[in-house]
Amino acid sequence: MNVVHRFSRRALQSGAVATSLVLAVLGVAAVPSSGRTALHAAGHAASGLGRTVTPIKHVIVIIGENHTFDNVFATYQPGSGQRVKNLRSEGIVTSSGSPGPDAWKALQRQASDTTTYQLDPHDVSAYQQLPQPNTTYVPQACNGQSQNVPDARFPATLPNAPYQITNYVPYFDSHGAYAKFGTCEFIGAFVGDPIHRFYQMYQQVSKGRNDLWTWVHETAGDSNGAPPPSPFTAQSTDQGALDMGFYNMATGDVPTLNFLARHYSMSDNYHQAVMGGTGANHIALGTGDAAFYQDPTGTATAPPPGEIENPNPQPGTNNFYTQDGYGQSTTSNGGSYSNCSDHSAPGVKSVFSYLNRLPYDVFNGGDCAPGHYYLLNNYNPGYNVDGSLNTSTFTVPPQHSLPTIGDQLSAHGISWGYYGEGYDNGTPGPNYCGICDPMQYASSIMTDPAKRANVQHGVEDFDAAVAGGSLPAVSFLKPGDDDGHPGYSTLAAFEAFVTHAVDEVQNNPALWSDTAIFVTFDEGGGYYDSGYVQPLSFFGDGPRVPMIVVSPFARPGYVSHTYTDHISLLKFIERNWGLSPLSSRSLDQLPNPVSGRNPYVPANRPAIGDLFDFFDWSSAHASAVPPRLPAAHGTRTSRSVIRVRP
Repeated sequence: MNVVHRFSRRALQSGAVATSLVLAVLGVAAVPSSGRTALHAAGHAASGLGRTVTPIKHVIVIIGENHTFDNVFATYQPGSGQRVKNLRSEGIVTSSGSPGPDAWKALQRQASDTTTYQLDPHDVSAYQQLPQPNTTYVPQACNGQSQNVPDARFPATLPNAPYQITNYVPYFDSHGAYAKFGTCEFIGAFVGDPIHRFYQMYQQVSKGRNDLWTWVHETAGDSNGAPPPSPFTAQSTDQGALDMGFYNMATGDVPTLNFLARHYSMSDNYHQAVMGGTGANHIALGTGDAAFYQDPTGTATAPPPGEIENPNPQPGTNNFYTQDGYGQSTTSNGGSYSNCSDHSAPGVKSVFSYLNRLPYDVFNGGDCAPGHYYLLNNYNPGYNVDGSLNTSTFTVPPQHSLPTIGDQLSAHGISWGYYGEGYDNGTPGPNYCGICDPMQYASSIMTDPAKRANVQHGVEDFDAAVAGGSLPAVSFLKPGDDDGHPGYSTLAAFEAFVTHAVDEVQNNPALWSDTAIFVTFDEGGGYYDSGYVQPLSFFGDGPRVPMIVVSPFARPGYVSHTYTDHISLLKFIERNWGLSPLSSRSLDQLPNPVSGRNPYVPANRPAIGDLFDFFDWSSAHASAVPPRLPAAHGTRTSRSVIRVRP
């Protein structure tokens, strides 16, 4: 049995009484001159809604979990006049899901890294075949197999190319055959959870070559400092080739997101803001920045040694990290912080060796303040939802100087709220994501009763506010176990959540008439993606993730190629309500891209867009009856699946 011991975001949140959701905040772009009259006419300020430069008076951000753009939109074919960059258009796969004529573009390679962490270690050879995917973190009740074993539904070996998951696992499945193991409540097929941490993802992307995804999954165990299993095999890290799977819209997978993309607007160049996982990306969503280890006065200081990252290979291993995972103050294992101002530190050295050779300067020289140890992976916020200090294990200290979009909105009298599924009757339950609310990390929010009240909401509160016409101007809506996260959830479950939210808003015509719903994913979850990644700072960007804008003003069927990421949400909000960037460190300071010969790569790097190109502000367009989503498979539930994750 594999001794590698990983902690997931769900394991963290179950250890903390904490908190909430994602925030998605939005960004800045020029308004076409043809729309300015309509924009100013729409700028009337209702109570708590503020004065806006567009007809949008309500923004709702819905954030799912852990799917790259290619994993979801691999075979999407847009309508007439639009194009998309995905596995099908690149010739990597066909519409039937088979390897395409240019499958070599996604060829995965094996490497050798035995001394010092490298983003581009010595190339050895291409995989002859990919290893069997694993059941990483999947409850037995959901697929009838033990956790962390090769998944018997998949072949023992696979071709060295992206493969269609639903050739082996159905997209919708009631799991009735597994009733003897318990009840798995989400309709959909559960698959294993690819590794998705900071230094691993940097290696997976491999300076833009995207050819080390499987090798990193196979070698870089996040073992909390424990030695690797012996003998070490292709399955010792409980991964296999989970990373290379994709869903096939062309054959009926992911019908809800497919429908929304065709009737509203989407991007094929939207990215996670930070390499790695949920916690750091949610913090970036709300702040444009990163949390750091600090003492009770807010002064930067070093964390315990057991919490500092060291991705250098353990002696005698090939890329099995020395210290990565979740450490404790009393031991010297794990790691989630790095002092990226020290360019000689493990991991940091290789990242800056890459950044310093770029043909442009990254933001703020990498955005690393001297002596600051920044949080790179998942730790609980320093506060519980009720404002008390969080004393559970794996908790980042309260952040005393981390401006959030919530602070900005409150300072300008603009209403906002965070709605986290599982926040039931004032008490966060096991279905509540305790690391997903960026506001919950900040002392400025959590020590102020008025601001803190904005994060103390559940999904039922969201439904009531929508129906009653009392929804705040900016809302962050976070699912619980129906967030789509591989291992304990499915894309089908997330689609049911999205369908519910969109239906609720469209059932209130007055609210729908001035609303923009942004549907995205916090990060790619370790799945392969073929897209360009623009380095902005030490922290990211990361791979592409889906972004769909659902609004009466969204351009139907439009595919945006403008380079954007989670900070673009901040830029949209700031532009729409006339707010300033959050701080001198926040990436909402970056300009909008100038398009060059390659529309996916800004000519003025570093640059990120503000999402304004998704919209057509004409009132005639907005008056159309909205296309209604087809019925979802199953219904949204706030109950939790059976979790036996570490």
